[in-house]
Amino acid sequence: MELRGAEALEKVNDAYGGIEGLCSLLKTDSNNGIPNDKAELEKRRSVFGRNEIPPAPSKSFLRLAWEAIQDITLIILLVSAIVSLGLSFYRPPEGVETGGNDSGEHEAGWIEGCAILVAVIVVVLVTALNDWSKEKQFRGLQSKIETEHKFSVIRGGEALDIVVNELVVGDIARVKYGDLLPADGILIQSNDLKIDESSLTGESDLIRKSPETDPVLLSGTHAMEGSGRMLITAVGVNSQTGIIMTLLGATKGDNNKSSPNSVAPEAHANGGISVTGVDVHDKKHPVEQAEDDGKVPKSVLQGKLSALAIQIGYIGFVVSGATVIILIVRHCITHYAIRHEGFKTSDIAYFVNFIIVGVTVLVIAVPEGLPLAITLALTYSVKKMMKDNNLVRHLDACETMGNATAICSDKTGTLTTNRMTAVQSYINEKFYKDVPPKYDQLEKKTRELIVNGITINSGYSSQVLEPEQQGGQRRQLGNKTECALLGFVLDLGQSYADIRKENPEESLFKVYTFNSVRKSMMTVIHRAGGGFRVYAKGASEIILARCSFILGADGKVQHFTKTEQEAMTRDVIEPMASDGLRTIGLAYKDYIPNGTNIEINEISFEKDVDWENEEAVRMGMTAIAVIGIQDPVRPEVPAAIEKCQRAGITVRMVTGDNINTARSIATSCGILKPGGDFLALEGKEFNERIRDSNGKVSQAKLDAIWPRLRVLARAQPSDKYVLVKGIIDSKTSKNREVVAVTGDGTNDAPALKKADVGFAMGIAGTDVAKEASDIILTDDNFTSIVKAVMWGRNVYDSIAKFLQFQLTVNVVAVTIAFIGACAINDSPLRAVQMLWVNLIMDTLASLALATEMPTDDLLNRKPYGRTKSLISRTMVKNIVGHALFQLAILFAVLFWGDKFIPGVENGRWAPLNSPPSKHFTIIFNAFVLMTLMNEINSRKIHGERNVFKGLFTNPIFCVIWILTLISQVLIVQFGGAWVSTAPLDAIQWGFCVVCAFGTLVWGQIIATIPSSILPKFFSFGRGEVQPTSILVTGEYEHVDALGKGLAREEQQRPGQILWLLGLTRLQTQMRVIRAFQSTTYSSHPSSLTTSTADRLRASYRRLQVAREREEQKSAFVHCVR
Repeated sequence: MELRGAEALEKVNDAYGGIEGLCSLLKTDSNNGIPNDKAELEKRRSVFGRNEIPPAPSKSFLRLAWEAIQDITLIILLVSAIVSLGLSFYRPPEGVETGGNDSGEHEAGWIEGCAILVAVIVVVLVTALNDWSKEKQFRGLQSKIETEHKFSVIRGGEALDIVVNELVVGDIARVKYGDLLPADGILIQSNDLKIDESSLTGESDLIRKSPETDPVLLSGTHAMEGSGRMLITAVGVNSQTGIIMTLLGATKGDNNKSSPNSVAPEAHANGGISVTGVDVHDKKHPVEQAEDDGKVPKSVLQGKLSALAIQIGYIGFVVSGATVIILIVRHCITHYAIRHEGFKTSDIAYFVNFIIVGVTVLVIAVPEGLPLAITLALTYSVKKMMKDNNLVRHLDACETMGNATAICSDKTGTLTTNRMTAVQSYINEKFYKDVPPKYDQLEKKTRELIVNGITINSGYSSQVLEPEQQGGQRRQLGNKTECALLGFVLDLGQSYADIRKENPEESLFKVYTFNSVRKSMMTVIHRAGGGFRVYAKGASEIILARCSFILGADGKVQHFTKTEQEAMTRDVIEPMASDGLRTIGLAYKDYIPNGTNIEINEISFEKDVDWENEEAVRMGMTAIAVIGIQDPVRPEVPAAIEKCQRAGITVRMVTGDNINTARSIATSCGILKPGGDFLALEGKEFNERIRDSNGKVSQAKLDAIWPRLRVLARAQPSDKYVLVKGIIDSKTSKNREVVAVTGDGTNDAPALKKADVGFAMGIAGTDVAKEASDIILTDDNFTSIVKAVMWGRNVYDSIAKFLQFQLTVNVVAVTIAFIGACAINDSPLRAVQMLWVNLIMDTLASLALATEMPTDDLLNRKPYGRTKSLISRTMVKNIVGHALFQLAILFAVLFWGDKFIPGVENGRWAPLNSPPSKHFTIIFNAFVLMTLMNEINSRKIHGERNVFKGLFTNPIFCVIWILTLISQVLIVQFGGAWVSTAPLDAIQWGFCVVCAFGTLVWGQIIATIPSSILPKFFSFGRGEVQPTSILVTGEYEHVDALGKGLAREEQQRPGQILWLLGLTRLQTQMRVIRAFQSTTYSSHPSSLTTSTADRLRASYRRLQVAREREEQKSAFVHCVR
């Protein structure tokens, strides 16, 4: 496939005997394709390969465990535990003072070291298991995305839609407008097919393809106009996309070692470019650097969590460092300064223990649970959203949708059923409004023009099939508007299939396919008796504006003046549009050879007609009829739009239909309300209002319109983009608007990319639109967007619930460890106990709180907004309130528990390696039980009183909570020296349980305190997210940030970079998210169909760079010689 244009055509003709010869060699039929036989297909796959690029192998569980243990805090704990373990076996010489420890204490010394080792192993295994399960889920999601992409082929004479990775060499594929080509091939038949090859060449001009001039079609390119049929000649790693992926090492991960199945790159590179001896991964080259820049995540939540993680990390680092210093200084002063004791080898055990305490405080303080909570909330939501017909391509879109303030929606298929039926018509000056016309009643020439014009001037892939069950509706395949017109032909008692047999697709002289610019479709055929006939169909106003004649009463040709056009618009089109109908105009034009008698509406020509002069071809036509097509509003849409409006989301309709149709449908949906101060504009008027004298968009003028705009009719894709960009860039509202957009056409891609969340139609959407989107609506239904809003808000709330819970535990655990170190030279919570608390509040709590199901209550409030505090005043009130309650109880038990709790002896100032005391066990047990009860309180973050509402609808929460409680009972009663606990009796357990239930009662007391009395600075994460080089993923936004040098703000805060990069556990737990995001942003390596234009263009540039450097190297060598 290294040849193009005339060279490629010459190669095909000379080497293979033309296209038919190539078909013969590949044992395929250019009309009927290959047999649809499983054995035949497998044989071709074994010979020519599969249409997929093998993905990099997933990491093994052991590899994930190894990565999890790279966390610096865990490494310090491991080293400390090993030292502690070693010291426990150390025996001082006879007669040396050992600090008063008896032999029993010495024997138990090894247990704590072993327990810490076991706890670290548990944490590592749990982390690795989480990563492994999430990666498995993500790969499942990615395979789901890939199976959504299908392509039309002809096998055994039948048209089939198959998943792209099932394509084989020899298939006859049907290419249509908007397709992303999944394999390389040779064009067999073309209807004005134009391809966008910018993804490979960087050239923005569309390339016209035809079997006579340039028949080569390459994978990864887009069909932007026309249609055609192609013979697939290369798939998988042998296709153009596959070759580039192979050059970049996509099939082999990080190494580029050749395998038996690998493709030799120098044999297949573009234009025969040799890259031998050149490292295409050389990161020093500026082009390479620019190309590697990934898409910066748009997530508001991720940015706020990043800032919060940094702040909490700093606080934890300071507190843990202070804890260690205080413990060491106090020990030194007490033993060496006051008691005048000398340094003993056994003192090392104390210092190691102090470090262990400090590191465990750090483990508690560092918010490694944040990324895990995000992972769980997003993956759980994404998985559930698939059942709600939302296929999420970009994870952050799920959360962003919760902040949406505006939705710009298409009409057809999204708000309406997309099941179109022709219900009204205007033919030969007669308006058939209630009763459809009969074929015999129509004038002979007119009815033939209608039937032939509709049948021939439609995509041959559009079909209307008879219902499978008697009394059912006809099945519509392909373009729904064309299906409605074909249904009209069937209603007239005629067979469009017979007409198509007489006029096969190959016999069509030229086809001007429909696109958003033309707003019409034209087909040119040879006319019986010589000459040509042009059939046209499209939006009625546009078709009538091109007509100079009309078929009047009895089929007589009449002049069609501007006055008559205005009258027809007023008397026919507007009444149809007011009934909510889409109006389609039909017209024709005859070209007659010179010297033949011609009618007034016929055009004579001498030599050839200039078919490239589209303006001349489409003007001077003769109007045949106007058809009114009904596309009823989906019955569930009005209620869904009402939910959006109640939730503070403005719904706008952006459609290509005329203003009256759009206004009627918008009123039916509830977008427009009688008496409301709203605007409904056509695209032309919209542009006149928002542009200045130079024709440029004025943001000030746009700001005066968009708040009231509800309907934009006769809109071009560029109008949609301008509207979306204008709303996003506007400064008129208090918070920056968050805009969601739906789109199905190729030209909707810019608007879909610009929007905060782009929704592509899974059924009617083109591949290009799906590529540009964040979420694919698999049912094309507006109600699915409302469900996405609910899930988005639910994600935000889930993270907030976890934050409220974790920060309460953080404050209590860190405070009691710090105060304990200052007051009694020891932490009341042992290292193993704190690791258990850490496991509860990180892994288990995030799993429990991140799996709440959304409810309709989420739609009863306004969007949070981009500047809303991440931790609200209500959350701060709950965190501080519960922390004070827990600390009051724990300090009371610590300092006076031995006085008021029966059977408790003073555990303060116990020497190192002392047996576990009931005193400190009660502190640990009460803390964990109160934490578990507070987990229930944390389910509500908006001041709700009933914290049990919906509790039993979340079985995951219930199971985890009960298992944690059972584990705590077992740990306390049977943990012994391993977890530094002593068994408690019934009274002591009763005290702990009362404290736990007191947390629920205290929560009700806190709920009575209005949050409004707290000052506004009692909230965190307020304001617009500031750019930072560090995200909660623990990575740089740009892979070349270090190579290029950090931005000024990044240079001012190197501590942040060093801090979060050091805490590699944050990175480990988010590794899978990064993998998923990178693949969905820049395409999944195993798919040939999701290669974005940017990535392939970057790849092509790399090859160009390689060639230039090779040439420079050769030139240099030549000069030296």
